[in-house]
Amino acid sequence: MEWNLLFGANNQPSFEDIEKYISNGLWRELNAALQAGYRVSPQLSYSKCSAQPGWNVKYRKGGKSLCTLYPMDGFFIALVTIGNKETNEVEQTLSSYSEYTQALYKRTPFSCGGRWLMINVTDKAVLDDVINLVNIRVKAK
Repeated sequence: MEWNLLFGANNQPSFEDIEKYISNGLWRELNAALQAGYRVSPQLSYSKCSAQPGWNVKYRKGGKSLCTLYPMDGFFIALVTIGNKETNEVEQTLSSYSEYTQALYKRTPFSCGGRWLMINVTDKAVLDDVINLVNIRVKAK
């Protein structure tokens, strides 16, 4: 069953519900890295956005968005926005990213102040890309 149908606007999931639905160790690994590296706590948020409706998990540090995570069946999507300030550094290091992330970056247009990368986190290489991109946005402690 789709995530947004399983947990509607009036049925907030627990973090355990999210982890069980995704059923992928990469979820736990990314959340642990974000919480330890940035000393932040995840925040549940409900979105009516037609592109990715339903409950998601947001990470923010000092008023700046690190990423937003969207549960999917067996994987998750990490939204990382690459703004003007980060573009040069990302483009200088782009060849070190997975082929998937490189292609996604190249085909994602710049709009609304940045490139809004909706990254399907399905393997360790892509997870590492997400961590690196978040670290470019805000340096970890």
